[in-house]
Amino acid sequence: MSEELRGVVVCHGPLAGALVQAAEQISGLCGALVPVSNTGCDRDTLEDRILAAVGGQPAVVFVDLASGSCLVAVLKRLRSEQLVKVVTGVNLAMLVDFVFHRSLSPADAATRAAAAGEKSIRIP
Repeated sequence: MSEELRGVVVCHGPLAGALVQAAEQISGLCGALVPVSNTGCDRDTLEDRILAAVGGQPAVVFVDLASGSCLVAVLKRLRSEQLVKVVTGVNLAMLVDFVFHRSLSPADAATRAAAAGEKSIRIP
């Protein structure tokens, strides 16, 4: 891919902003991830926020839950986009992995980030 992927983090409440801030602090890379919150908006406004964050670019959209308003809004507006992939269950490990692999295709970056996120979940 010629342009680096955009990562969009869509969550309930302030979670998206906190995850993006932590990923930037860990990685030292700023601007690769765009937080979107559902706070204070109806469904149409949330969909508009998501579309603005994606900006018509190749992207991976990370969503907090595998159900609920955030995922419904993402799927309603972006399901048919070939250059946008969606990953649910966002965690910090997948975001840190993503920011270092933004030159991959959306499908490959999403698969890699999901694997990194899953691998980080442990019961010590």
